[in-house]
Amino acid sequence: MGESVELTVGGRTVRVTNPGKVYFPERGFTKLDLARYYLAVGEGALRALRDRPTTLERYPDGVDGESFFQKRAPKNLPEWIPTGRISFPSGRHADEICPTETAAVVWAANLGSLTFHPWPVRRGDTEHPDELRIDLDPQPGTDYEDAVRAAGELREVLDELGLRGWPKTSGGRGLHVFVPIAPEWTFTQVRRSAIAIARELERRAPERVTTKWWKEERGQKIFVDYNQTARDRTIASAYSVRPRSHAPVSAPLRWEEVPDARPRDFDLATMPVRYRELGDVHADMDEHTFRLEAALELAARDEREHGLGDLPYPPEHPKMAGEPKRVQPSRAKE
Repeated sequence: MGESVELTVGGRTVRVTNPGKVYFPERGFTKLDLARYYLAVGEGALRALRDRPTTLERYPDGVDGESFFQKRAPKNLPEWIPTGRISFPSGRHADEICPTETAAVVWAANLGSLTFHPWPVRRGDTEHPDELRIDLDPQPGTDYEDAVRAAGELREVLDELGLRGWPKTSGGRGLHVFVPIAPEWTFTQVRRSAIAIARELERRAPERVTTKWWKEERGQKIFVDYNQTARDRTIASAYSVRPRSHAPVSAPLRWEEVPDARPRDFDLATMPVRYRELGDVHADMDEHTFRLEAALELAARDEREHGLGDLPYPPEHPKMAGEPKRVQPSRAKE
């Protein structure tokens, strides 16, 4: 697989070991190809990760090998990569890497990190999210085109609430929309806002959109995964490579591109070309900050006028106050 290769990244030298190791057999992409990809889109990738506690999704032997999520910073972490302490729902905590340089992204790629999963917080304040993240997840029988239609309606809902979202492909069949917010609300309040937005979207398109947590109830609809805003739930960052055989990436899009884009258009080979031509199309995201008062008022109105309170949390979370029974409907009937 050859001797190591040294890449110059900013003012640092990052060593790539076993550069010829094949990570994507279907396409022939190697570990060095992965590292060079993150170097090519480095500023964009860093913009999505900067100062964020980040979980690494590692495939040290490529997509056909074993994988794991590394939440705690690796023991061999260079002293120039800072960490941030985050708290899990269990009450335990961990120190995760917080990239502040493109070199940190390339360094992590050398560990076999394909996908980066940043928390929606910065290391200076890990209790107050500064992003509201909305995941439009196609269920069986639906596809990207259905997510596109839901995204257009979501954009209208956000606009009415005084919010603006930045869309990207998930790297699979779905779409993610991120809204930069002031870091003034708790995880619980941000999740409450996401639920209110999801319910409003469901009201406008009940035949095509669902907020049902249990898969048996979703049907052939786009599921708005509100629990991606719960503590310790993360979404793949912009430019992250996804662990699928054709090496797709999560591609930032401009709204006018969403209808015509196709997830398979963006991969390890094509994204650097797009990046050279267009740069980071989400580069202005950090220049904006939005507020959640209108979304929280919508949540309060849903509860006051329609009796719509909280929804189930993910299974690893402790039981939360006001949460409905966390029991699959078919089992509850039994």
